[in-house]
Amino acid sequence: MRIRPLDLVAPALLAALLVGCGGAAPVAREPAAPAGPAAPVDTASAPSMQPDYDAPQEEGRASAAVEKAEEADASGAPAVAAAPPPPASPSPAPVAPSGGATAAGKPESRRSAAGAAPAPKKVSAPAPIGAPRPAAPPPAVAVTAPEPQGSESYRDYGVNPVEDPAKDRLSTFAIDVDTASYAIARRKILDGALPPYQAVRAEEFLNYFDYGYASPTAGPFAVHLAAAPSPFTVGHHLVRVAVQGKRVPVKERTPVHLVYLVDTSGSMHAPDRIELAKKSLRMLTESLKAGDTVALCTYAGSVREVLAPTGVESKGKILAAIADLTAGGSTAMASGIDLAYSLAERTLVKGHVNRVVVLSDGDANVGPTSHEEILKTIKRARDKGITLSTVGFGQGNYKDVMMEQLANQGDGNYAYIDSEAQARRVFSEQVGGMLQVIARDVKIQVEFDPSFVKSYRLIGYENRNVADRDFRNDKVDAGEIGAGHSVTAIYDVELKDAAPRGAGAAPVVVRLRHKAPLGSNVAEETLVKMAPGAIAPTFDAAPADLRFASAVAGFSEILRHSPHARSWRLSDVEKIARASASSKGDQQEFIGIVRRAGALAGGKADAVAARGAD
Repeated sequence: MRIRPLDLVAPALLAALLVGCGGAAPVAREPAAPAGPAAPVDTASAPSMQPDYDAPQEEGRASAAVEKAEEADASGAPAVAAAPPPPASPSPAPVAPSGGATAAGKPESRRSAAGAAPAPKKVSAPAPIGAPRPAAPPPAVAVTAPEPQGSESYRDYGVNPVEDPAKDRLSTFAIDVDTASYAIARRKILDGALPPYQAVRAEEFLNYFDYGYASPTAGPFAVHLAAAPSPFTVGHHLVRVAVQGKRVPVKERTPVHLVYLVDTSGSMHAPDRIELAKKSLRMLTESLKAGDTVALCTYAGSVREVLAPTGVESKGKILAAIADLTAGGSTAMASGIDLAYSLAERTLVKGHVNRVVVLSDGDANVGPTSHEEILKTIKRARDKGITLSTVGFGQGNYKDVMMEQLANQGDGNYAYIDSEAQARRVFSEQVGGMLQVIARDVKIQVEFDPSFVKSYRLIGYENRNVADRDFRNDKVDAGEIGAGHSVTAIYDVELKDAAPRGAGAAPVVVRLRHKAPLGSNVAEETLVKMAPGAIAPTFDAAPADLRFASAVAGFSEILRHSPHARSWRLSDVEKIARASASSKGDQQEFIGIVRRAGALAGGKADAVAARGAD
């Protein structure tokens, strides 16, 4: 689905698959640190790479005080990255100027997971000799054992730098329709903890919501451009680039052949895992139509073919096989993927959708194959026309890096399910995007005219970047758009005071390249210009969809501790969302999520209502 050189695959993915596939890990020495993107972070055990006051709250903390949630003064809560530090915590580094250079004039660099290490804490001087020592505390009696820290894995892809269009006027990235990051963050906030900043991917926050963009009148998608003064930074504008895929009626949908690959290992033995996965598969099966087929296999200590490819006309047989699934044992993911692809090849039909759907918590620990072989297997299957999507479940040991990278390599999409309502959203209400591909290898290139624009910065899509020179290289893999999918990108832009005028003047030009879902591998290109008149005079005068997307972008920037958002406030995000949200349930829910995050950021844990209380 996107460019994924092997050296960009997250080290956590590699390590998990090495162990899961029986590979021998180095013992005598640490492997050399790879160049390029930062390594994944085990948020439960790794030392914090940020000031102490930025550390996420303890996972799982929650309160049922609904009334206090309404009375809490979340409106004054500061931005997460600006909360007052405890005495021993270091101060955050100064924010780089908007022009992309530090105070010393050096180019601004991307934040990495390793980042700049915090200043060492001050060590108290030893007490003078002869000073009385404090009495030892009495031994604890019947103390409850500490909660396990868990072993969740996330990867920090950094934050895009500010660019000068006089030096680089092109911003190029692959399309992305994943939504898992927002669902993971929502779950943690509802459960009483701020998400780890490494878990926040701004593009997945933005693309979680349906903004009601108009469908294309012709072709696979429509492009919608809009801009308005920024509500967060004085003198800046926010530019929105939106792509809306065409909606395809069920009766016109291409036949699909699905293989459900379900993790039934012991780590999936919980109601919010295996039982929720079974409910999800029942919903997906109910969404299929005549001519579609389903196969089912599982992996735990071993792999098992539960159901050979079966037409949806025998729906009762498919649902019975799903109902019989149980969890227990270790995790042989590699062997499971091999079996799933072998089942998919039995029903491989050129021109149809052939897809493996992996349902797991990503915690692989047993298997006979190296990580290189797994990636080769996925690529070979992708080249044959078999794609792979991933659906994540559970928390505490969840491996986000694993699940995201498998979907990326498999040209599929990645979702996270934390409730039956979320399962219904993914597998019933929006299932068309998974079952019907309308465009392949979609790339976006945004050109900023230096006559209009002083600086620009893309919010999110850090791990979707494409080299400008590869925009028209049709051999470079990119993302796919499914029926009804929408993609939203927000740029933080500083405009020049004086700009040229004229019929051909355009501050922003957007180009898209895509391949047809079937047939030719030669891409088509679309060009859309933004007229200067499309820039709203005030933020309040901008379209509601742009204002709500701005709130979502601001929320993600604060949660991921973007250095550009240190002065942004969650109270402002909530006000913007309240004023611009539609009546749709997900947008109304967002307001409450921001309010709860504000309460947590202000240290008012008792003001956060229990999950599902709203």
